[in-house]
Amino acid sequence: MKLSSKVLLAMAISSITATAYAEPASQDFVPTTLAGTSAQSEAKGFIEDFSLGGTTRNWYSHESKYRGGTFSYEKHGETRTDRNRTNWVQGTILNASSGFTQGTVGVKTEVAVYNALVLDRSKRDIKGGSNRTLADSDGNAVDQWSKLGLANVQFRVSNTTLTAGRQNFSSGIVDTIGNRALPSSFEGVSFNSEEFSNLSFQGGIFDRVSPRTEQSLSKFRSEYGNGTQETDKVSTLGVNYQPLKSLKTSFFAANVKDFWNQYYFGATHELGDTSQLGLTTGFNYYKTVDEGKKEMGEIDNDTFSLSLGLTHQAHSLTFAYQQVNGNEYFDYLHETNGIYLANSLTSDFNGPNEKSFQVAYAINMAEYGVPGLKFNAYSARGWGIDGTHYTGNNGRAKFAYDGIQSQDGEKHQEYGVGASYALQSGPLKATTVRATYVEHRGSEFQADGSIKEFRLVTTIPFNIL
Repeated sequence: MKLSSKVLLAMAISSITATAYAEPASQDFVPTTLAGTSAQSEAKGFIEDFSLGGTTRNWYSHESKYRGGTFSYEKHGETRTDRNRTNWVQGTILNASSGFTQGTVGVKTEVAVYNALVLDRSKRDIKGGSNRTLADSDGNAVDQWSKLGLANVQFRVSNTTLTAGRQNFSSGIVDTIGNRALPSSFEGVSFNSEEFSNLSFQGGIFDRVSPRTEQSLSKFRSEYGNGTQETDKVSTLGVNYQPLKSLKTSFFAANVKDFWNQYYFGATHELGDTSQLGLTTGFNYYKTVDEGKKEMGEIDNDTFSLSLGLTHQAHSLTFAYQQVNGNEYFDYLHETNGIYLANSLTSDFNGPNEKSFQVAYAINMAEYGVPGLKFNAYSARGWGIDGTHYTGNNGRAKFAYDGIQSQDGEKHQEYGVGASYALQSGPLKATTVRATYVEHRGSEFQADGSIKEFRLVTTIPFNIL
């Protein structure tokens, strides 16, 4: 089960959320022209634009399984179980970034040290850690650890930047995920080109991922496979295009060597005046087909979501429908947030042939004199999960999604509430506190089971230079 940052950071109610505006969203056409300015021409210099700062995040989670579910851990050579798991980690990022050198070709460097301090070190509490608390082979917490989270060199000409090394990257298929004490990052080469006013290009080739809760680099794996399949090459290329002031679109393709080829299309359209009534429509679509050695088995999967968000002043109400057409999970890369579907919540609602529907509500208390305070609540249901037609293939990947065959008419439901507050002024300005409570209940063979979770996350940004 992958925990989407959009919900577990507490405030997103779907992958597309209506945003309040003071005037009606314009439907005017946006012509494609060359960018009016060159970012490189405004470079201040390698030392002159140097910055040193970062964030520190206090990340707490308590989970309870029910309806017979348990967590397990080893003690004195015996496997013990209970219903609860607690993880509490302080994650700190110290980022040093130079400015771009002046001239036709600008050069800059970025280095970020990631540090984790474990605040709950009980072997019984962390239950082996998983991707929450780093643990050794005996299940004991690694009390404190550090690594290079980012380390790259960037070259810029005009408005086009090439980045080589360990870096962040964001697209509908390969996206840094930040829903733990520390985020993930990727090792490779990427580019971002913004030479046109409403049209940008983006791409990259990556061979390793730096996981959220590991010290070393890893090969890429899938989120829902059995964990034995790995690949060391992910290539992606895409475009972002805004044809109307009210319409934004993006298209990305990715080749995950010997896993799959995946294609993504996303669009967001805004209509109306949110001081009266605004409508935000979001559409996300993924096409996934097997590739090369078919390490994940035979895949032919079409998955989409459609969301409609109504906003009136401080209030937003969102309806989202999602459907998986395929005999396997809609899958994506582990340690990425490469799932922009509206119903990616505590559960991703991505079972074979699954359909799901979500209703979500959010309120921004700035309209009532408390800027920075927000609340949200949602309810989602999934049904029709059918993995009985999954066959894998006749080779070693036959059981890449082992156990899926038992899912015949499975269903599940999820409820969540959240609150967040961002400080508006003072020495701790932009500090955010987020609290969420989520309850998920699954039928007998639904993959995510039945679990309750409370999270409290405090993130404090800081600047040194």
